[in-house]
Amino acid sequence: MNDAAHLPRRRFLQLGAAVGGGLLLGIRLPALGEEKPAGSIGAPPEGTLAFFVRIDPDGAVTIGSPQPEMGQGVKTSLPMLIAEELDVDWARVRVAQMPMGIQRNTEGQMSWLHVGQGAGGSTSIASSWQPLREAGATARQLLTQAAANRWQVDIGSLSTEPGAVVHAGGNRRLGYGELAAEAARLPLPTAPPPLKAPGEFRIIGTPRPVVDAEDIVTGRARYGIDARLPGQVYAVIERCPWLDGRLLTVDDKAARAVPGVIDIVLIEGPAAGEPYTVLASGVAVVASSTWAAERGRRALNIRWDRGPHAKESSAGLRRRMEEALAASDGQVVLDEGDVEQAFAGASDSVEASYYVPYVAHATLEPQCCLVEVREDGATVIGPIQMPAAASRMVHQLTGLDRLSIEVQMTRLGGGFGRRLTVDYVAEATLIAQQVKRPVKLQWNRRDDLHHDFYRPGGLQQLRAALNDKGEVTAWRQRLASPSKYYRRDGVAEDGMWESELYPDDPPRRLVPHLRLEYFAMQSGMPRGSWRAPAHCANAFAVQSFIDELAHRVNADPLQFQLRLLGEPREFPYEQHGGPIFDTGRLAGVLRLAAERADWGSPMPAGSGRGIAGHFTFGGYCAYVVEVTVTDGKLRVDRVVGALDCGLAVNPNHVKAQMESGIHDGLSTALRLRITLQDGRVQQDNFDSYPLGSLADAPRVVETYLVDSGAAPSGVGEPPIPPLAPALTNAIFAATGQRIRELPLIDHIDLA
Repeated sequence: MNDAAHLPRRRFLQLGAAVGGGLLLGIRLPALGEEKPAGSIGAPPEGTLAFFVRIDPDGAVTIGSPQPEMGQGVKTSLPMLIAEELDVDWARVRVAQMPMGIQRNTEGQMSWLHVGQGAGGSTSIASSWQPLREAGATARQLLTQAAANRWQVDIGSLSTEPGAVVHAGGNRRLGYGELAAEAARLPLPTAPPPLKAPGEFRIIGTPRPVVDAEDIVTGRARYGIDARLPGQVYAVIERCPWLDGRLLTVDDKAARAVPGVIDIVLIEGPAAGEPYTVLASGVAVVASSTWAAERGRRALNIRWDRGPHAKESSAGLRRRMEEALAASDGQVVLDEGDVEQAFAGASDSVEASYYVPYVAHATLEPQCCLVEVREDGATVIGPIQMPAAASRMVHQLTGLDRLSIEVQMTRLGGGFGRRLTVDYVAEATLIAQQVKRPVKLQWNRRDDLHHDFYRPGGLQQLRAALNDKGEVTAWRQRLASPSKYYRRDGVAEDGMWESELYPDDPPRRLVPHLRLEYFAMQSGMPRGSWRAPAHCANAFAVQSFIDELAHRVNADPLQFQLRLLGEPREFPYEQHGGPIFDTGRLAGVLRLAAERADWGSPMPAGSGRGIAGHFTFGGYCAYVVEVTVTDGKLRVDRVVGALDCGLAVNPNHVKAQMESGIHDGLSTALRLRITLQDGRVQQDNFDSYPLGSLADAPRVVETYLVDSGAAPSGVGEPPIPPLAPALTNAIFAATGQRIRELPLIDHIDLA
């Protein structure tokens, strides 16, 4: 992977004059690369990300935001990095969403024109922290040099204040707008200018509202569902409800007779086991309105071949997981020390199994996309998380030159990993090719729940050895699950574990003997990334088991975990979120959450506290959850969270992500699951897949940020994984009932 520091200076920064005489600065830095497999999570490969800073003669500053905005706040936080070092008045900054830009290099390969665009893995802030600040500082230095040239003074005698260069000795001041044209003609500095010390920050680290908050609350924000093009028509698709089923026959006479119906288009699904283009075979109804298309859809008479997975069920998959774990050893992912000998010599051992189901993304804005395919190119507009993947897909289906394919990203009504894939773009493109008009494809809620890249379910078996001091001396963890790398090009069978286990997670290096095993289960269910992929399942198992071990040796769960973590140390971490894992930072969030929750104070009968912490994608998060169980009914009273994400660029957004994580984590733990029967998903809408409501919400939510002095790291995903184990640990503390399976609704009534 390239690093911005290793790029030639002239490639890193591009300088020019804006129309009307202003300053235009383009920036290049590492970001999500074009060749990243859709849906995968990992460190960003080689690519470039560019922002633009434009300063107009009137002093107005525009900062381009290239990343998709789906509620994570990057449209505000990333421009804040540039604005800080540029030294401008944030109130005068305008932020604009940038369309996708690509170019063909001298070798004929596609690369980013100015900006590498795509969001995933909680990487946006961490990867941009240094380069974007350097870019802002460079623009400020150019403006300062322009003022020095005009006044014929040494640049060292000048300083800046928001939006202006000042000369204290001569009591002179020039606004950036007055200097922009001159600054645009100057050569770029050969080295990055000095950056501000944290104590000098005026913008970074301060709470700021999202830049388009007013548009959101007044209904003016543009989502994919709002996209329009002249002459567009509307499409919906009746997809095969069976996994990898095929269309046998369709009688569309009644559908074509529905007023407003324009055409019927057949969609061919992928062959069983092949990589996905679209998720399922289907019949598209194209009409003058969405309502007419839906009426036409209901009039279709279709016969389906139920395909190779017609007998698959969730219960059957669960049985196969149990049989696999009972029958033999799995693929050994990690084997350190001598686990068998350690168990043989242990004073005590504990074993438990933990299960999580498939879950769906259920974005509030279902999948949708507007595509126009012309002879000279194509236009794609929608809630697109990976614009390069969308561009490649349209090229693959149409043969159009990628330089002729325009991709516009609207605001996304939720992502959570679902829109890392572009099957909905493929569907809209196939329909638009046939009808030769702009096509607005719209999914409904049933479509969205029946056809998803689901978070894999899995069964984990954990066993630990304890010595006579109550210390963990050996750990064996065995996971049976379908891998999300199923049907991915270039992933070998023995690499399926890499999407489901993170070997460098605790307790690695905290216990002397450790073995991880993986059992790749076969399933026809499509799988993909779901907020904090794999970490949610692993944290539930590991943090629940640590609580069990603490109670086994009559230790306080917090003190037991702190003793396991030991003294602050930095360990290598080779998975996404590295390169290090710091035991002290995880201990720090556990201590802070416990302190603010008054851990250890007496609780009334029927009430209890649970604690859990986890490291995800560079961030450290811990929760204390308080519950009450009355007459067998569970109520979540309080959640106290602590997060160490390094410096919080915008504390408003960080706390919002924590609150979002609490809601998502609680909602998923309490009620959510996708089940399969006879090869079909059984959930149709929010009545059978009930997202958390206000009635489920904790009465009190408290969030605290740790100022560790570290550089910023991920925020979008770390707040999810520790919630479920903290909740089940609290239920045990209140009732003595140990719940090792999700969702909780199967095991306890909800108040």
